[in-house]
Amino acid sequence: MLSFLVKAQETLPIYSDYLSDNVYLVHPAAAGIGNCGKLRLTARQQWADVQDAPELQTLSFHTRVGEKTGVGAIIFNDKNGYHSQIGIQGTYAYHLDFGTRSDEINQLSLAFSMMMVENSVDETTFTIPDPEITQLVQSRNYFNADIGAAYHLDGFFSYFTAKNILLSARNLYNDNYESLNLRRYLLTVGYYFGKNSSVQFEPSVMTQFIERTGEKLADFNLKIYKDLPSAQLWGGLSYRRGFDGNEIEELQYITPIVGVNINKWMFSYTYTKQSGDILFENGGFHQISLGFNLLCRPQRLSGCPNINATF
Repeated sequence: MLSFLVKAQETLPIYSDYLSDNVYLVHPAAAGIGNCGKLRLTARQQWADVQDAPELQTLSFHTRVGEKTGVGAIIFNDKNGYHSQIGIQGTYAYHLDFGTRSDEINQLSLAFSMMMVENSVDETTFTIPDPEITQLVQSRNYFNADIGAAYHLDGFFSYFTAKNILLSARNLYNDNYESLNLRRYLLTVGYYFGKNSSVQFEPSVMTQFIERTGEKLADFNLKIYKDLPSAQLWGGLSYRRGFDGNEIEELQYITPIVGVNINKWMFSYTYTKQSGDILFENGGFHQISLGFNLLCRPQRLSGCPNINATF
């Protein structure tokens, strides 16, 4: 169990919340990338019928400052049984526009994020006699950083992020259990079809590689948008699969998602269900996201929804 906890708690966890018009949560190069600043609040609850099940809340905001600079910040609270972590992340991004027309999207983005995380383990209810158990709430702080890049060309979008690039550990448990290497590499590519029609499609793939363990993950996503006179409805389906060479069974998650954009507001609901013969628990993972777009500038005719926000 200790091994599972240490592995699961590596700065901000990566779930499917980036599909709720919240790419900045996983890719720092999305900070200020579009025509609107975006304020997003998410709440995630895993295994709702299990006591002390994992839960996560995030509050994020990012916007463009001037013509080429983007800034952003994330605050998150992640709880997993007796272990919890609270973190804050700040991002600086630089956007280079290569478009020759005012309506063209041809943009390269580079970004750097720095974060501070406080990890805690609550031993106040532990009753097993052991000199290593203090029966107190122990806390440790540590710092880490992410770097990222993105490229958008009309409906095409791509992101690359190297997470936790510093060799930094929280030293909350025995050093034998903790690794200094928390690096994880993310690559996302996709395309937005149907800009001038009332129904649009957005297929995408996000891959992950965890350097320390050699694990590989891939999300296969499809989102559909439907324009209405005064709103936009959208929904999607994501399938996550692990490719770590596990001889028993690879990790598999299926995530349907529904959402609506009304003026500058966004609301979505996400449900994740683990599939396969070996399950951690029969219950699913529930998440709601609430967003507000502000400091908006005029849209350009081409570009995915992350570039052209609804307002």
